[in-house]
Amino acid sequence: MTPEIRTAADAIAYIHSNTWTRHAPGLERMRELCRRLGDPQKSLRFLHVAGTNGKGSVCAMLDAVLRTAGYRVGLFTSPYLVSFNERIRLNGQPIPDAELAEITARIRPIADSMTDVPTEFELITAIGLTFFARHACDFVVFEVGMGGRLDSTNILAPEEVAVSVITGIAMDHTAYLGDTPEKIAAEKAGIIKPGVPVVFGGTHEPLTPDGVVPEIRADRVVDPVSCGQVIRAQAERVGAPYIPVPAGLLHVTHTGLDGSDFDFGQRRGLHIPLPGLYQPFNAATALCALDILRERGTCIPEAAIRSGLAGVSWAGRFEVLYRDPDDPRVVVVADGGHNPEGVAAAAASAAACFGGERINLLTGVMADKDYTTMAHSLAAVARRVFTVTPDNSRALSGDAYAALYRAQGIPVHDFPSVAAAFSAALADCRRAGVPLLCLGSLYMYRDVLAAVEQL
Repeated sequence: MTPEIRTAADAIAYIHSNTWTRHAPGLERMRELCRRLGDPQKSLRFLHVAGTNGKGSVCAMLDAVLRTAGYRVGLFTSPYLVSFNERIRLNGQPIPDAELAEITARIRPIADSMTDVPTEFELITAIGLTFFARHACDFVVFEVGMGGRLDSTNILAPEEVAVSVITGIAMDHTAYLGDTPEKIAAEKAGIIKPGVPVVFGGTHEPLTPDGVVPEIRADRVVDPVSCGQVIRAQAERVGAPYIPVPAGLLHVTHTGLDGSDFDFGQRRGLHIPLPGLYQPFNAATALCALDILRERGTCIPEAAIRSGLAGVSWAGRFEVLYRDPDDPRVVVVADGGHNPEGVAAAAASAAACFGGERINLLTGVMADKDYTTMAHSLAAVARRVFTVTPDNSRALSGDAYAALYRAQGIPVHDFPSVAAAFSAALADCRRAGVPLLCLGSLYMYRDVLAAVEQL
């Protein structure tokens, strides 16, 4: 007999027992599950956010501004970095353990009685919707898990969506979404609803404060114009207003480890505390979505926009985890870049924030990513590399990844654990007076954070 769900640990064990690989893609399971739960999504208003990179940061910005404006806001994101509960938040706070257990226990008999039982992510989505409806959220910032068209978040009706956002397109999850950028764009465009404005943020390149596009980036395989055409065509097909982010109106005046200062259109002197050259463009995407809400009658004071952006936090995105008290040059940064575009953006940010000096890297990757291109981008900024095998069944061995750097003449060492790699990397940083950038897989973040907390 399967144990009862009494605790959050029981709930998480049950959720993780429902793998997705044996299920055919589709929305039928999710629709049936929500129908049996009373369709909790029908009482809510959503900001639906898809895209290859930048989804989480844009969601965090939207959430921060709406909360600052006085709204009760649900936030649904993935994956989690430290605690499972991070996936489902109310007004900035993760779902309490007791409610996670209670809601999962309610959903379980319904899910188990279905002929085609729900996947792990479908269960998580249903738990989030039930939690948000229970707390009568004014808005839910709803991040797509993967793709869009067949993602479990895409059961929403047009009247339930205030605005759709597609942050950008890059080559990732190609086995499921398609082997060209245009095919991936079409999958993400599947979230577009009739009459619901869609913001497309993938029309830009990161800029340094002097307006220069950094040279350190993945080989260009994505044409943002052609991807935008795919998204525009779908918007026209269903009768949705299409709003591309006007990147030409963005002027970055400062970027560093303390975040960025920038102007966007008529808004001057904006600040976000999130480091990374890519974050001002994420902010511009969020601002376009917020302006659509304002135009459609939502009260969002300008002061709330400025204050919300200035107070936003989002872990694992060029996040400063440690500053050495004895040497200001020794800084530990964690970034979630895990595909060629994300890794190239992190490398460009490192070059900008650290004055172009070579830095140490702690890195591990998944075997189903384009890790060769990622290693090529990172080699441009790497002084020394410390590789690991992330704790995931899809991980590439650290030794195999190290070979790519060794072939490019970069000193590299493979380690059996993140803790061991971090210890060796930080010791070398202190000897050389250089920063350490940890990236390649979000699955490493918790172990890196644990190592930092031991200092």
